[in-house]
Amino acid sequence: MSGTAPIKVLIIDNHPLVLAGLRAVLETYGDVEIVGTAGLARAGLEIALATRPAVVLMDINMPQLNGIDAIELFREQLPETRILMLSMHDSREYISTSIMHGASGYILKDVSTDEIIAAIEAVAAGRTYFSSGVSDVLLERKPGDPGDPLTTREHDVLLLIAGGRNTRAIAAELGISEATVQTHRKNIKKKLGIATTAGLTRYAIENGWIWSEL
Repeated sequence: MSGTAPIKVLIIDNHPLVLAGLRAVLETYGDVEIVGTAGLARAGLEIALATRPAVVLMDINMPQLNGIDAIELFREQLPETRILMLSMHDSREYISTSIMHGASGYILKDVSTDEIIAAIEAVAAGRTYFSSGVSDVLLERKPGDPGDPLTTREHDVLLLIAGGRNTRAIAAELGISEATVQTHRKNIKKKLGIATTAGLTRYAIENGWIWSEL
């Protein structure tokens, strides 16, 4: 591990075995510090207010207050904390709603521990992250409507950017050069007048590309 401080993480899940298992595994990684766990969203918020985690790893289906509704509470009271959803659901509705409420990422519970760590590191660094299964769901959309300023290829690049992929990963996935990806990225930002990844992600959702087949 480098000399940088570990990433402070809070885990919220109402399944005790999942909670204990996640904590035990994640604590074996030196660049992550688990500052607490909670079985309910409101209890998790209280812990978060006291510990100020960089990332909250949160389930969706919980009693009293579900994870999606809890996102807004965390965003209001802890705007610097990034929310990473961890769920067994790969439906586009859950994914899209989580993003629209302010989540920085969405990963499935069956991913490897290494991918959970990669997701935590990505959102802690201010990026977005969607696990491969989630990205597959997001990419299942119809071509752009008439009047859409982006080409089909630009759609592909945009959704992969929103999924947390870097230039090299996008080039490999689409079978194009990194220079071509950079050109597409530049054109997308110019056409949409949007400079940030978060802005591009929100644009894709608000324009119905992710919701088009619901």
